[in-house]
Amino acid sequence: MYPGVYAKTQPDKPAVIQPSTGQILTYRRLDERSNQLAHLLFDAGLRPGDHVALFLQNHLNFFEVIWACLRSGLYITPINCHLSATAAAYIVDNCDATVLIASTALEQSAGLGRLATRCTLKLSIDGQSVSANQPVSGNQREIIDGFADYEVAIADKPTAPLPAERLGTMMLYSSGTTGKPKGILRPLSDQAVELGSPNLQFLINLFGFDTETVYLSTAPLYHGAPIAYINATIQSGGTAIMMDKFDAETALQLIECYNITHSQWVPAMFIRMLKLPEDVRHKYNTASLKCAFHAAAPCPVDVKYQMIQWWGPIIEEYYNSTESAGMAYISSDDWLKHPGSVGRARGKPFHICDENGAELPPGESGLIYGEAPGGSTFVYHKDPEKTLSATHPTNPAWITVGDIGYLDAEGYLFLTDRQAFMIISGGVNIYPQQIEDVLALHPKLTDVAVIGVPNEELGEEAKAIVQLAPGVEPSAPLAEEIKTYVREKLGKQLVPRSIDFVEELPRTPTGKLNKKELQAPYWPEVKLDAPVQRN
Repeated sequence: MYPGVYAKTQPDKPAVIQPSTGQILTYRRLDERSNQLAHLLFDAGLRPGDHVALFLQNHLNFFEVIWACLRSGLYITPINCHLSATAAAYIVDNCDATVLIASTALEQSAGLGRLATRCTLKLSIDGQSVSANQPVSGNQREIIDGFADYEVAIADKPTAPLPAERLGTMMLYSSGTTGKPKGILRPLSDQAVELGSPNLQFLINLFGFDTETVYLSTAPLYHGAPIAYINATIQSGGTAIMMDKFDAETALQLIECYNITHSQWVPAMFIRMLKLPEDVRHKYNTASLKCAFHAAAPCPVDVKYQMIQWWGPIIEEYYNSTESAGMAYISSDDWLKHPGSVGRARGKPFHICDENGAELPPGESGLIYGEAPGGSTFVYHKDPEKTLSATHPTNPAWITVGDIGYLDAEGYLFLTDRQAFMIISGGVNIYPQQIEDVLALHPKLTDVAVIGVPNEELGEEAKAIVQLAPGVEPSAPLAEEIKTYVREKLGKQLVPRSIDFVEELPRTPTGKLNKKELQAPYWPEVKLDAPVQRN
């Protein structure tokens, strides 16, 4: 169901709470304000199939905008709020948005507004005036130059629904860590608005969300998974607890404080929590957790073992993508029997294929192809070549996002790495993920990435780029210690030829390594908008 239903049955129940401010968005307020914005967008001429862009940090107004679009038949594109004005403007233009809603708290917003020339309506949300029950008056709010005041614009609009509502959807963009962001466009659903989104219902059924769910959101809302799971919480009538940004100890505090039942993580967050001092880790009660699910990146086996030992068999994993190229799921109990797997297909099966598209037998690694649940289709917006490159050469229903892996004899999927990140050294395929997983819990390292760099004789060699733990100093002996550590666990062939020390690795706020940025200094003659082409 959607907020309008719960606004009648549980109007004063919190839909979303922001602990950093103590502010609450109730179901009544979410329903009324999303209706007001829906009327404003309709009066501005938007009709089903039109596009809205949102440039906003984690903020309670985020949900008003999302649900205004979801109940108006519109496409809504949240944009990474860490992008430059130019990079964000590329997405605004590419998604064909005619409305831009942006935050005064983001210094790029003014520049983005000047660049977003196609947008005929621009609304400014005060970064400090979150959707509180008593928003500050207009003369106290900061407004982005060239934008209208969001609060003033919706103030006189009806709080009742539009006469004819239709389900809208998200049009998300890939993170762009291996090239320019790509917009994933899907057709709108014909399902009745009152029933809510069928995609969200799939998640609700998979992880058991209901009106008693208290969900902890640990990541930025512009990313597909965090906003999907908060929307699933709202569609099921639960309460979401929204962190502004991830902090390991704060997350544990919130689990205890709000009796969190469900939560979503990425492996980098698990690693940071596991590296907390023992007394801090066990200071907080996490017994309320029923389900802690993770995705976004492969989880090192040792990390997951330790999380299951700590929190119990409630760690659940899924494998999916913004493109919905198949869906896999695995419980803790199943994972302990198949360590390292991301699960078995939910819905249509995965296919492992060679470079010519031929299916490979169990145990052999190749490109992973999947099919969207329910047979839904997608295209990369305005990029038929990229759409074609992601499509199987003979079966157009099979799509790939460039991940490499294999299926075992029972159909469990194991990820090897991204195709773009594989290192070919003297004809030998090296998968960086193997080395990164081994080094993830090294006591002297905070973070690690392994990339391929040029080698005149071998074509390419593996380089480890490491971020040291606090108090650890870089040195030649430490570099040798790291190599020895890898050699003892993986053998000589996978030992990085060199180690670089950096202050901090470039991870997105969702935990993904930006390997394009890491590769750039070592491949100066290569255009890195596409995967590096190597001999």
